[in-house]
Amino acid sequence: MNNPILPFRSCFSRQATFEWFVILVVGFMLRSGHLGVTSVIRDLSLNGRCYETLLHFFRSSAWTVSSVRQVWLQVVRRSAPLMRVQGRVVLVGDGMKQAKEGRRMPGVKKLHQESENVTKGDYIFGHLFGAIGILVGDSRKWFCLPLFMNLQDGIQTILGWKKSKDEAQSPSHVVQMIEQGFEAAKGFGQALLLLDRYFLSVPALERLNSN
Repeated sequence: MNNPILPFRSCFSRQATFEWFVILVVGFMLRSGHLGVTSVIRDLSLNGRCYETLLHFFRSSAWTVSSVRQVWLQVVRRSAPLMRVQGRVVLVGDGMKQAKEGRRMPGVKKLHQESENVTKGDYIFGHLFGAIGILVGDSRKWFCLPLFMNLQDGIQTILGWKKSKDEAQSPSHVVQMIEQGFEAAKGFGQALLLLDRYFLSVPALERLNSN
C-alpha cells in the first residue's frame, strides 16, 4: 500500500496529520459498518479517545481537498489499468439522492425523485451527491474507479459563510457534473464522458460549448 499512499504526504503540512490520514484510509477499507469514524475506531480497535482527534482531522487546516484530489488523479493515472477508446480514457458521471431523517442536517433539502419505480415517493428530504469515476480493468472485467464526489445542492448558505453573495451561488447539479468532467479530463488528457440522459439539458450544452 505504500506506493499509492506515500505520494499524499506532500498534501499535508504536518506529519501527524498525514499519519491520521493513513489510519483513516486503512479504516475505511477495512470497516465492517457504515457509522463513519465510529466504524473506523471499532474495526481498528483504536482507543475511544481517538474519536475527537479523528473528527478534528476533517476540519484541520493542514490539508485541502483540492490538493488531495490532484494527487489522487496522478496516482490513478500512473498506477491504474485505464480503459481507452481510440486513445481516450472513459469517464463516468452520475448523481445520487440519499434520503436523510434529520431535516436540520447541513445540505439536506427537499428533492424530487425522477425514478419510474412507483414504490418511491415523488419527494424526499436528503442529500444530492455528484460523482465522477474512470473505467479501469482489462478485457475480462471493467470497474468504475471513483475520482471524486461532493454535495451539489443545498449548500449555498454554507458557502456564503466565507464567500461573497455572488461566489456562494453555485451552478446547478447538471452544470457541476460537466465542470467536474472537465476537471478530471485535465489530469488524463483526452477523455470520453458518459452521463445519463438526465444531464442532456440546455445549461449542460451551453457549458460544454463554453470550453
